[in-house]
Amino acid sequence: MTAATETIRILIADDHAIVREGLKQILADTRDMVVAGDAENGNDAIKLARRGDSDVLLLDISMPDKSGIEVLKQVKKESPKLAVLMLSMHREDQYAIRSLKAGAAGYLNKQSAPAELVDAIRQVAAGKKYISPALAQELANQVGDENRETPPHETLSDREYQTLVMIASGKTVSDIAAELTLSVKTISMYRSRLLQKMKMRHNAELTHYAIKNHLVE
Repeated sequence: MTAATETIRILIADDHAIVREGLKQILADTRDMVVAGDAENGNDAIKLARRGDSDVLLLDISMPDKSGIEVLKQVKKESPKLAVLMLSMHREDQYAIRSLKAGAAGYLNKQSAPAELVDAIRQVAAGKKYISPALAQELANQVGDENRETPPHETLSDREYQTLVMIASGKTVSDIAAELTLSVKTISMYRSRLLQKMKMRHNAELTHYAIKNHLVE
């Protein structure tokens, strides 16, 4: 947020129109905030960020063309001063930690109360980080635990991890390919890689692992 103005200029990137409109409504009722633009996919979000006239980007972690993490990395590379607050339907799990490591200023569940969203925006616009108490506890558990064995899912790439979560949520390779606008061949490759990295043989084992480790509801 610039010193010349007290108004926080916000960009919204989410592929669901109803979510974008809901966020706009919340922010319209907040005096010190204004929506400067919105995007329905990752590429448009990157273009908006390049304008350089905003303070905060609200970015959905599940975008149709690029994953939110991919968009985040590119935005932070091109527009390092733009604070990115990741929004997700996923519980505060590995996605949150991956987001923060990739440069996000914060991570918020979409089911959070409007007041929490407004607080989070103000914090990241002021140059601070925003994380929930639950995520703070998770991060605290990891700090200094040098002997902690790295869980297999933490060795996955962002796309492999996303594929794991979607498979564990009951989606087929074809479903995932359609949702991410990628080919079935590409998703099959991600699946093969993650099975190999996690030393597993089939989807049932992946699903069992994801549930046991609270990666899906």
